[in-house]
Amino acid sequence: MGSPHTVDTAAIVAATESAVADATSGAPRMAGVVAGTTSNERLLSLAAGGVRAIDSHPGSPDAMTTDSVFALFSTTKTITATVALQLVEDGTLDLDAPAAEYSPRLGNVAVLEGFDGAGNPQLRAPRSAITTRQLLSHTAGFGYDFFDGAYHRLTREHGVPGIISATRESLATPLLFDPDTAWRYGSNVDWAGLVVEGVTGQRLGSVMSERVFSPLGMSDTAFTLSWEMSDRRALMHHRTPDGGLRTNRKWALPAEPDLHMGGHGLYSTARDYLTFIRMWLNDGLSDAGDQILRPATIEMAERNQLGARRVTPLPGVIPALSHDVEFFPGVPKTWGLAAMINKEDAPTGRPAGSLGWAGLANLYFWIDRRTAIGGFWATQLFPFFDPTALDAYLDFETTVYRTLPKRS
Repeated sequence: MGSPHTVDTAAIVAATESAVADATSGAPRMAGVVAGTTSNERLLSLAAGGVRAIDSHPGSPDAMTTDSVFALFSTTKTITATVALQLVEDGTLDLDAPAAEYSPRLGNVAVLEGFDGAGNPQLRAPRSAITTRQLLSHTAGFGYDFFDGAYHRLTREHGVPGIISATRESLATPLLFDPDTAWRYGSNVDWAGLVVEGVTGQRLGSVMSERVFSPLGMSDTAFTLSWEMSDRRALMHHRTPDGGLRTNRKWALPAEPDLHMGGHGLYSTARDYLTFIRMWLNDGLSDAGDQILRPATIEMAERNQLGARRVTPLPGVIPALSHDVEFFPGVPKTWGLAAMINKEDAPTGRPAGSLGWAGLANLYFWIDRRTAIGGFWATQLFPFFDPTALDAYLDFETTVYRTLPKRS
C-alpha cells in the first residue's frame, strides 16, 4: 500500500455530490445514484441523488438515499475472492489443486467444441483439471450467455436457465476452452463460491457473514433480502430506445436465491461496499483493527495471473443486458485473484496496478492502493455499459483524482 496523499476532503465531497447531481438531473439520465470514496483510514464522501424508482419523485419515500440497497451483481466477485483467499491463509484451500476436490461437480464439466447439424452441443473431456486459481482469474473456461454466442445458444435452445436465476441448473454450462489456455469472463467465480462452500461445509453467505461482514460492520450486505433491506431497495431500470428510462423487474436478483452465487448474488449498500474497499486499502485491516486479510495475501491478489494474456473486450450478445464492453481502450489490462488490473495509468487518473471492476446493472468500483483511495458508484440500470451511466461514472472518478495532489 502506498502512503496516503494529503486529501482535500471538502473538494472530494463536492466532486461526489456534483457527479451524483449531474447524473440524476435534467432529462432522465439515471433514475438514482449513490456514490462515494474512501481512503485507507476513513470514509471520505458519500452522496445520493434521484429516486429508487423512476415513477417516484424527490422527497417521496422512494427517494434514493445513502442507505439504499442495491443488487451488486459482479461487484460480488471481489468479496468471494476475499473469503477464498482467507481459506488459503488457513491452509484449507490450495489454489492449484483440482477444484473438484472441494466441489465434486466440477469434475464432470465438459468442453464445448461446437454444435452438430441438428444443433446439439458437441462436448469432450477437458485436457486438464480446473483449479481455484483459474476460477478466480477467469481462465477456467466458463463464460456468460450475455457475452458469448455459444452460451446464449445453450440458454435459448437447450433450456439452460440464465445465470441471474441463481439456480443450480444455471451452472449447467460447459467450458469454452481447456482450463488455463485463455481468458474469458464468466461464471467462474460462482463456481469459486461453491468451492468455498465445499471447504467450509457452510453456505457462502454464512462464511462471508462470519469472516467479512460481521468484523467489518457490513450489516446491510447479504444474499437474502430482509424485509427491512427490501424497503430500501433500488428498483431495476432499463434504458429505452429513445434514451428514456422505465422500471424493469424482469432481471431482478432473487430475494431468496437457491444458490448463493459468488459471482453476482449479493445485495448491499454503497457505505458497506466502501467499508470493504477500505479494508483492501488498509492492508487487510478493519476499522477496528481486525486482520481480515494478511498484507502478503493482498499483494498476491494484486499480481498478474494471466501471464502474457490480456483482458479482452466483451461483445454484448444480448443487447437488452449489455453493450459491448471494454474498460479504458488502449490501456493493457490483466486480472489478479480478485479483480481487473490496469497495467498502465488510466485516463481517469487511476494509476497502473490498481484494482477495479463492475456489476451488470452499471455499478463500478476501483481500489487504488498506491494512492490509498477507492470509490464506488451504484445504480440499477440495464443494459450494462450504458454510455450515459459509464460516462457519468468515469467523470466522477476523473474529478476525484483531480482533487488529489499530483503524483511524483
